[in-house]
Amino acid sequence: MALDGILLHKIIQEIKPLLPLRIQRIYQISTTEVLFHVHGRSGRQQLMISCHSQYNRMLMTKRSYPTPAEPGNFGMVLRKYLEGAALAELEQKDLDRWCVFTVRRHNDIGDPEEMKLYVELMGKYANIILVNADGLVVDALKRIPPFENTRRTIHPGARFHETPPQNKRDPFSDWRIEADKTLTQQFAGFSPFLAEEAEYRMAHGQSMQDIMQEIAQSDRLFIANRNNEAVFHCLPLTATGPCVDYPLFEGFDILYYHKEEKDRIRQISGDVFQAVKRHLKHQKTKLPRLLKEYDDARDCDRWRQYGDLLFSYGIADTKGQKEITLEDFDTGSPVHIPLDPKLDGRQNARKCYSRYSKLKKGQIYLQEQIGLCEQEIEYFNGLLEQLEQADFATAEEIKEELIRGGYLQEKKKRVQRKKKPVGPKITTVTLDNGVRISFGRNNLQNEALTFHQARKPEIWLHAKDYHGAHVVIHDSHPDEETLRTAAEIAAYYSAGRSSSSVPVNYCPVSQLKKIPGAKPGMVQLGSYKTIYIDPDRDRLSALGLPVD
Repeated sequence: MALDGILLHKIIQEIKPLLPLRIQRIYQISTTEVLFHVHGRSGRQQLMISCHSQYNRMLMTKRSYPTPAEPGNFGMVLRKYLEGAALAELEQKDLDRWCVFTVRRHNDIGDPEEMKLYVELMGKYANIILVNADGLVVDALKRIPPFENTRRTIHPGARFHETPPQNKRDPFSDWRIEADKTLTQQFAGFSPFLAEEAEYRMAHGQSMQDIMQEIAQSDRLFIANRNNEAVFHCLPLTATGPCVDYPLFEGFDILYYHKEEKDRIRQISGDVFQAVKRHLKHQKTKLPRLLKEYDDARDCDRWRQYGDLLFSYGIADTKGQKEITLEDFDTGSPVHIPLDPKLDGRQNARKCYSRYSKLKKGQIYLQEQIGLCEQEIEYFNGLLEQLEQADFATAEEIKEELIRGGYLQEKKKRVQRKKKPVGPKITTVTLDNGVRISFGRNNLQNEALTFHQARKPEIWLHAKDYHGAHVVIHDSHPDEETLRTAAEIAAYYSAGRSSSSVPVNYCPVSQLKKIPGAKPGMVQLGSYKTIYIDPDRDRLSALGLPVD
C-alpha cells in the first residue's frame, strides 16, 4: 500500500518545524533510498527518502542504516551540490504526492544560490530530482529520457516541469460532498483506501468535517491487517477492524524497515547471494553425475566377465571390431562385449580387467564425493536460508565465512590502519524474569555462541531437522515459560518459521560436541529432549526482536 497526498501532508507537517537543517553527509544506501545526515535545532538527525515502488516514503528516522563503501552516481551528485547546504523550506503542492525542498548553498565562487530538491512519491514513478536555479535538471535518482516519456523528460540538462495539478478541492477547507462523484474525484490527497474509510464513517453518522478535523489533529500512524496485507493511515481504521498505532515516523519504520532491508542487503551484498546460489547450483548439478557414475561403478562385475570371456574363448584378432558377441558359460545367453578396434583380443581383455579394477576402487571415492556434495548442498541451502532472514551485519558475517572457506574472493581494499577485530554480533534479549537468551543468525554467530560464550550447564536449543539459529538460555534450570520463549526463538529463526508444531531439541551445552572438519556451526548432540512449539511473530516482536 502506497501513501497518499494527505499522509504526505502529515509527514511534511512533522518535518517543517525542524527546518532549517544543515546537510552534513549524504548516502545513497540502495538503488531506491537516500539517507541525509542533517543537523538542526534538535541536534543530529537522519532524513530518509525512499523511492521504492511499494515502500516509498519520507521520514525522520533513528534506525541504523548500512552505508555502502562506494556511493552511487546520484549519491555523488548530491554530495557535490548539497553537502554543507541547508534544507530551508519544504512545500507540498495541492495535497499531491510530491513536495519540494528549497536548498540554500554557496556555489564554487562563494555566491549564495538556491536549488530545488523535488521528492515525488508516486508508487512506481517515485523519484528524487535535483534542479538548479535556472530550472534545469542536474540529476535524478531515476532518469527518464525523451524516448521513454516525451511529455516529461527527467534527464541532466533538461528543462524541469512540475507534475501538472489535478485541480481538486482541498478537503481541509471545503467539505461539500457531490453525490455524483467519488471522494477521490472530488478531493485532493484522497486515496481509494482513505475514501473507503471516510465513506464508512459517514455511513455511520460522522460528517466529512469531523473526519478531516480528526486527520488534522492526528500525529500517529494506525496500522491494521487486511487480507494478510498491512494497511495504514493517520486515523483509526474503523472500516478495516482492530489496529495498532504508533508515532508517525516510528510507524513507518515498523512497517517498512525490515521489508526494505531485504532489498538493501541484496543490493549492497549482492555478491554474497550470487556466490551462494552459484555454488548451490554447481553442487546440485554435480550430484546427479556422481550418482550416475556410482551406479556405473557398482556394475563393475560385468567388465570382469567381459575379460574372462575374451580369455576363455581365446579371442585374438579383434582389430577393427567395435563389438563382439560371446555365449555366457553359466546361462548360455549372448553377451555383447564392447571392444577397442585398435587393440587385439588379449589387449581388450586386459583393458576390461583394468576397467573393472578402476570402477571397483572408484566406488569408495565416489561414495566420499557424493557425501561431500550432499553436505555442500545442505550447507549452501542453510546459508541461503540465513541470508533470507539476515540483517546487514549478519549478511556481512556470512560473506566473511564464504571468504574464509575459499568460496568467495576478498576484494582488494585500500591500505588502512588495522582495526581491532570484532567478534560475531550475537543477539541477546533479557526476559521479565531477568533471564538472558542469546541466539545466532548465521554459522559464525552460532559457532561463537555455542562453543565460546555459552557455559556447559546452560541450556542450548535448535529447531530439529531445520537450518536455523543456535539459542542459549543463560540459566541451567529455566522455568517452562522461559524454555518455551527460547523454543519460539529457535523455531522462528529457522527454515520452519512458517510451520506449526515445530520440533525444537534442547539440552545442556555440555551435551554438545563439535564435529571435526565440519562447517562452522555444525554440532553433534548427546542426550537431548524435544519440545513442540508454534512460532509467534507478535510475541517475539513484543520482546524487541527483529521480525519480518
